[in-house]
Amino acid sequence: MTAPAAAPANGRFLTKLTVIATLGGLLFGYDTGVISGALLYMKDDLQLTSVTEAIVVSSLLFPGAAFGALFGGRVADRLGRKRTLLLCGAVFLVGALACALAPTVTAMVIARIILGLGVGAAAVTCPLYLAEMAPAERRGRMVTINELMIVTGQMLAFAMNALLDHLVTDPHVWRIMLSVAAIPAVALVIGMLVLPDSPRWYALKGRFADARGVLALSRSESEVETEYTTIVEHTTTMVTSPRSPMSVLRDVPWIRRIVLIGCGLAIVQQATGINTVNYYAPTILEESGLGVSAALVATIAVGVTSVVTTIVGIILLGYLGRRTMLLIGFAGVAASQAALALVFLLPESTSRSYIILACMILFVAFVQMFIGTCVWLLLSEIFPLSVRGFAMGIAVFVLWCTNALISFLFPVLNSALGSTGTFGLFVLVNIASFSFVYRTVPETKGISLELLEEHLEKHHDTAVGVSGLHPAATR
Repeated sequence: MTAPAAAPANGRFLTKLTVIATLGGLLFGYDTGVISGALLYMKDDLQLTSVTEAIVVSSLLFPGAAFGALFGGRVADRLGRKRTLLLCGAVFLVGALACALAPTVTAMVIARIILGLGVGAAAVTCPLYLAEMAPAERRGRMVTINELMIVTGQMLAFAMNALLDHLVTDPHVWRIMLSVAAIPAVALVIGMLVLPDSPRWYALKGRFADARGVLALSRSESEVETEYTTIVEHTTTMVTSPRSPMSVLRDVPWIRRIVLIGCGLAIVQQATGINTVNYYAPTILEESGLGVSAALVATIAVGVTSVVTTIVGIILLGYLGRRTMLLIGFAGVAASQAALALVFLLPESTSRSYIILACMILFVAFVQMFIGTCVWLLLSEIFPLSVRGFAMGIAVFVLWCTNALISFLFPVLNSALGSTGTFGLFVLVNIASFSFVYRTVPETKGISLELLEEHLEKHHDTAVGVSGLHPAATR
């Protein structure tokens, strides 16, 4: 009679774990999205020029999030996934309050860098923690909940910006917009105190009893024995013969190749241009003819689209492979950006502004439904345990550097090439991204992390990795 009760208990633990851990994703989304509305007020209050505006936006991304990701991966390997997320929560709290209180542009940039350190480290650690805690059959859904929380955070940021714009007439309202992020930061710190670390990290540190204990919180007895045996066999060599992640990358060609693929995935995700919408949507819509308040309200539609299409993408992951999802996504992004580029050629009018918004929504839908859900999932899956935190840190470092570069260059390109030329350039970039995915990205659906690592090592010289090599890969 005890077995039937175990499954609901296991499900409750995984649900609690997912909700708490993905608060890091919520903060990631809110802190990257809130700046779009805050900028409209901050420009006058802090006397921002086009250059200092770009610095304020991009400083969270580089050096903040980029180096937060790079060092966050190492910290996650050394201190554990749990303690790293606790540290992220503390950094989020300090950074949010510092941004809200910043008296000058310099202080704002420093505060945004601090906040970025938390964003970058959380971007690495949240999906890593979820992937290592999840049973293989639930890994895709659990990890992509983090992406759902990221876009939910962005939607909440857009909604909060519009609400505060409506309720508060003070020109310093942007400070309230930025300070709201302190609330989920406190919740993340409190929540992580009651969660264990991941069984893979415990095993990597030789703490096998702890690893078994954590598995027992979310698996049946038979599942615990099977997975525990696999983890022990997989990590025993690493525990007895430790090597630094850098030496592994230097000496093992197949791991180098997987890390390069991971970095490529990070680049192509950002090269969609998704964050030109997340950061500059109100500005684009205001320049197209809408007023400030109308632009802020219209931007909520972008946030709602991100949330709804991410949910649809999570559902589709149960039926489609990761590679198929990415290929559909990049084809759709290129087509919607081509339409967006053409719409900017129409005469200025209110109708044109809303057609631009519709094209932006279509573009966001393809990114979030097919690309956003898959890239973070693949990055949490493809790296071997011996370098997992370090390698994901490198990939996410590249992701944030690309994000910062595109976010910084977008206003410059838009000014030099016009909106049609800028989005036309993105079309070419996304066609190249489609080719990269088709040629190099492996399929990982339905395979345990340990079996996936074995397949990637065995077939590292094939173009598409483990695609078709394991029955579970095509389920």
